[in-house]
Amino acid sequence: MRTGIRWLLRIVFLLVFLAACGTFIPRPLIAPVEASSAAAMRRVLLLSGPIHTDIAIPLEEETRAAFSFLDNPDFPLGHPNAEWLIVGWGGRAFYLETPTWAELKPLPVLRALTIDRSVLHVDLAGHITEPQPAVAAFDLSGDQLARLRKFISDSFVREAGVVVPIPDAGYGEIDRFFEAKGYFNALLGCNTWTAAALRSAGLRTGLWNPLPQSLRLSLGVYN
Repeated sequence: MRTGIRWLLRIVFLLVFLAACGTFIPRPLIAPVEASSAAAMRRVLLLSGPIHTDIAIPLEEETRAAFSFLDNPDFPLGHPNAEWLIVGWGGRAFYLETPTWAELKPLPVLRALTIDRSVLHVDLAGHITEPQPAVAAFDLSGDQLARLRKFISDSFVREAGVVVPIPDAGYGEIDRFFEAKGYFNALLGCNTWTAAALRSAGLRTGLWNPLPQSLRLSLGVYN
């Protein structure tokens, strides 16, 4: 019994140690040097929940052009009240079958703790109030934002050059799910994808950020 407890404590300590290292060891180790520009900066938002993060990209003309493959009557990128494109990546079973905590089921949790296919979730939003605890803002140059858009666009699975929607999947009237590249697991999940996306835009994150709290903290320290 005591041996089992000691091993459990060692595992917990190891996980805490790895999470701390993942937060406070920056990635990349050396801050990237961005060319100076007098062009206007664009604001990008990190939206955080208890276990998940999304990225909000301003719906300017370049964003609508880059994601024109999403535009249709059910997902109107050109809607006059739409100010943000919201994108998140996650495990297929948990993401699709758990729109609220009240609908939590054992099988999606099991898939999330092991390995699962991934999906991308997209939504549109109007005005997002700042500041608020669940929102962190970062200013990017036009080139940085273009790299972020490309990273996200490249995360969609395409068949014959066309993205693959998941039929009848969504939490509301507008949001949609699509097949995504990569596989999800508890160690390399939605927040590590978000971190990789932000690094593609020149931001620094922690070495390993499996939780929203870790990602927000490392972004605040290194940017």
